[in-house]
Amino acid sequence: MTTPSSFDDFRANALAAGFTEVLERTWAPDTVVAAHTHPFDAKAWIVQGEMWLTVAGATRHLRPGEGFELPAGTVHDERYGPQGATYWVARR
Repeated sequence: MTTPSSFDDFRANALAAGFTEVLERTWAPDTVVAAHTHPFDAKAWIVQGEMWLTVAGATRHLRPGEGFELPAGTVHDERYGPQGATYWVARR
């Protein structure tokens, strides 16, 4: 995943790649989101805080400057750190 220089850069690259919605999500400290899926592909870039993303039993600890991609229908759970987290996400 290419490092975006700004939200506008992230948005432009995502739209050029065929994503149809791009937004900023902010999560409160210590939020836990139990296993779930989304009906869209997602590509995200962490810009503040930290999160743990678990997919198929494997957990990734993500910090600012790191990203992830999830195909539609992927079962996953999310846990956010004591400072919460903010990330930019593109959906299609």
